[in-house]
Amino acid sequence: MSKFDSIRPFYDAEVNEAICNSVNHPMMKAIMDFTFPDVDDTIWKEQLKRTHSIRDFQCNFIYQSVQKVLQKSSEGLTTSGFEKLEKNTSYLFISNHRDIILDTSLLNVSLFDHGLVMTASAIGDNLVKKDFLKTLSRLNRNFLVQRGLPPRELLESSKLMSEYIGQLLLRENRSVWIAQREGRTKDGNDATHSGVLKMLGMGSDEPNLIDYFKKIKIVPVSISYEYDPTDALKMPQLMAEANAVKYIKEKNEDFITLISGIIGQKKRIHIHVGDILEKELDYISTEFDNSNKQIQALAQVIDDSILQSYKLWPTNYIAYDLLHKSETYAAFYTENEKSLFERRLEMRIDENNPQMMESFLLMYANPVVNKMKYQNAV
Repeated sequence: MSKFDSIRPFYDAEVNEAICNSVNHPMMKAIMDFTFPDVDDTIWKEQLKRTHSIRDFQCNFIYQSVQKVLQKSSEGLTTSGFEKLEKNTSYLFISNHRDIILDTSLLNVSLFDHGLVMTASAIGDNLVKKDFLKTLSRLNRNFLVQRGLPPRELLESSKLMSEYIGQLLLRENRSVWIAQREGRTKDGNDATHSGVLKMLGMGSDEPNLIDYFKKIKIVPVSISYEYDPTDALKMPQLMAEANAVKYIKEKNEDFITLISGIIGQKKRIHIHVGDILEKELDYISTEFDNSNKQIQALAQVIDDSILQSYKLWPTNYIAYDLLHKSETYAAFYTENEKSLFERRLEMRIDENNPQMMESFLLMYANPVVNKMKYQNAV
């Protein structure tokens, strides 16, 4: 028994049994029919039954599934910055968070394509309540973030997770992906929550927190989608927050959002890998003497890196101009791109609800505002 058994992915020795137990599940068939539409069931079942490691499962099945998602629901994925990373080296990737499954899946596809160490990735246990989804996530090297715990248990859970992340990075040479905040960004404002960094710091056995952060090689990552396939699904929560009403999720809301994110149209996608945080950490270490201030400063450094490298699309500029009834960024999009975006707006939003209209436009416009703020501050 390992103390990480409640949250860890499968060990390779457990993979084949887990696959054999899931091979006839209707959701496995749905995934495989989507990924290999012209392949007979017996063929992919046989290949699955011969799979004995997470890497084989990811390379032979999940990688192909993600490629099919890109082919069917996007106009392609571009990347930048990966050439800075070293092979056979583990990194802690902290990224903005827009899509439940794809953020980490697309990062892993990119790491694989560049011959780099793929990640173990955090996933909320609220997303894998169904047994099959939990098995699938463990086969895909996800570890569980336990949600909705009372304060004392939350503290214990955070400590366990931070120790596990430390073990992956420093002992197993396994990269880790974690979002900069709990839950996806709904309003387009990407910001690192200090609680995430405090949790990471709990796994440190260094007297100085910054020394530990240097050891685990933090790399900020920007992920940007031209269209957010779940934009309309985010509206009820944004409306509730705008009216200071407590938002309560529908029963299957997370699952519907997860599926919509995968199959919904995204157009172009870009992932940028920032620089490993080193000199920034040295600066924080000399400038700030208490750990709270150091964590706030580190959150700011991560935000700056993500905003600086965030790829703005025509949709972002169009939303800004529609929101401000201006032509400030008209040079960044065509009339055709504008009319396509306005059509999306008509189809997804009640035009008689100005608050909803504003929230929808802000979701796309805020990255422009934030990037300009960052550039003006530098």
